Amino acid sequence: MPEPVATYRASVHGLWNSEHRLASGESDVGVLRVRRNRWGLVVGGEWRPEKGEVLTVRRDPGLLRSQFSIWTEGREWLGSSLRWHFVQREVVLHTGSRPLRLLPLPGFQRGWTLQAPRTGEMARIELPWLGRTGRIELYRKLEFELLVFSYFIGWQIRFESAWPGPAIDEDPTTVAAPPKGA
Repeated sequence: MPEPVATYRASVHGLWNSEHRLASGESDVGVLRVRRNRWGLVVGGEWRPEKGEVLTVRRDPGLLRSQFSIWTEGREWLGSSLRWHFVQREVVLHTGSRPLRLLPLPGFQRGWTLQAPRTGEMARIELPWLGRTGRIELYRKLEFELLVFSYFIGWQIRFESAWPGPAIDEDPTTVAAPPKGA
């Protein structure tokens, strides 16, 4: 595995409407607020960086899990996520330019890996078995907004990564692309 280009620490505060503070080293990067409705369903979130534009995550209408989209303050679409099957744990992220896949970490690690079709692992979201902190490692150039969006999705489905994930081939030429229908 290559060395991370950047590492972020996420600390979670609150239970119902949680707040996720992302930090790089000693400096804060921003706060992700997750909103739930009265039944406990996550309906959206808001990313407030220390510097930069506020982003809004909202649940898209539909029956499938992990169906969210991310928008800027100026109502510009940045990406969306969708899980095509009820029993599979793979989440496909559409960004307009390339599809990315969010897959559970291999083995008994808890967390998610963000995979690109040709270049392989771009980022890794590690979530602890106990506690409310996380670690995000960035391995390749990626828009920070998509990294925050991936973390938002990964946190929502964090318990699904407890079961061992599939072995992911480290050779980027053999990393499968998302299905054509995705």
